[in-house]
Amino acid sequence: MPTGEEFTRFRWLCTASGLIFCLLDIGSDFLLSVQYFRSGHVTWAVLTLVFVLVGSVCIQIFSYEWFEVDKENYKEDDKGLSTCCLIGIHVLQIGICTRYIQLLKKSYKALRSQQKDQSEIIGLATDLSMLRMFETFLESIPQLILQAYIILEHNHRSNLQYLSMAVSFLTIAWATVDYRRCLRQSLTYLNKMPSGIPTVVYLSYKIFTITPRILSLTLFIMLSTFSTVSMACIWLLGTIWAFLEETNFCISRVLEYLYRAVVGVILIFTFFNVKGQNTKVHMTLYYIFNLCHNLSAPILLFLLKPESERTDYFLPILFFILVSNLMGLGFLGLYYSLLHPRGSGKEKIGDEVDGMDETDGMAHEKKTTRLERFLQI
Repeated sequence: MPTGEEFTRFRWLCTASGLIFCLLDIGSDFLLSVQYFRSGHVTWAVLTLVFVLVGSVCIQIFSYEWFEVDKENYKEDDKGLSTCCLIGIHVLQIGICTRYIQLLKKSYKALRSQQKDQSEIIGLATDLSMLRMFETFLESIPQLILQAYIILEHNHRSNLQYLSMAVSFLTIAWATVDYRRCLRQSLTYLNKMPSGIPTVVYLSYKIFTITPRILSLTLFIMLSTFSTVSMACIWLLGTIWAFLEETNFCISRVLEYLYRAVVGVILIFTFFNVKGQNTKVHMTLYYIFNLCHNLSAPILLFLLKPESERTDYFLPILFFILVSNLMGLGFLGLYYSLLHPRGSGKEKIGDEVDGMDETDGMAHEKKTTRLERFLQI
């Protein structure tokens, strides 16, 4: 995976900060679940732990597979960890921490020796950013919805709750931009994502579309816990779309199905290009549905639970959902019309293609890397 991108000292510090954020995120959620147990809120405690466990198990599975697949790319004198060691690490749910430590060690040596070929390091960083992206949508966002529901519906507040929510929110922002930048740095046919205004606008687009999504889903759950069925239906539609697009990300068929299920979860909260195609129509339809669905939450809450209008949160949330959606869509249009870095034109262009080149069929499948088959978000 040749690349001219360098792993700088600043990037090393960002990676170390990412490890701290990861540990803080898990630690705050665990302490919060203990607090719920002690106060007698067993259901809240169990749900908090379930979200942590589900997200962790999924990313450990992908992490293990990628370690095994990448072994054949290691040098003869650096075959990496043994299979038994890898199994033990991922069973103990510390695969992500292992990847962080591995990346920090190798990048530190490369920086000290001024190593020119840093393609392996950039690849490790991108793999890590992929896994953190999975964790964001499988654990951090569901945690935010759960804690927001507890605060708004049951008026149960604590400093630990606010800490957990703040860390989850920062994780979403960090993981979204970091993944985007890592992916574009790793693929030579894509121009890297510029720093400064383009990055800020892209982050704003994601934050101002994902945040009202979180709030609207929280309001739906406050209206009725059976609204989780509609969320399951949205997940099912996203998963079916991934199946229809015939994504080809994993070597194992079973893991490919798991990947498509994860794709369905991410599509509940944000749009991305699943596989090589122009997605302007898909994106437009997605965000029209998203906007209507988000705005229907406070309207239905007002009609079916009129007492909610007298709460101190109803009008601020209604205002925020409307304004945030409009701002997010505005940033989306600004980014993709003026600031989006286009590809080199040699193989693929921008975000319009992120899967295999369909004209090459199976022959091209062997030449593509995992990064080239991953989603563009």
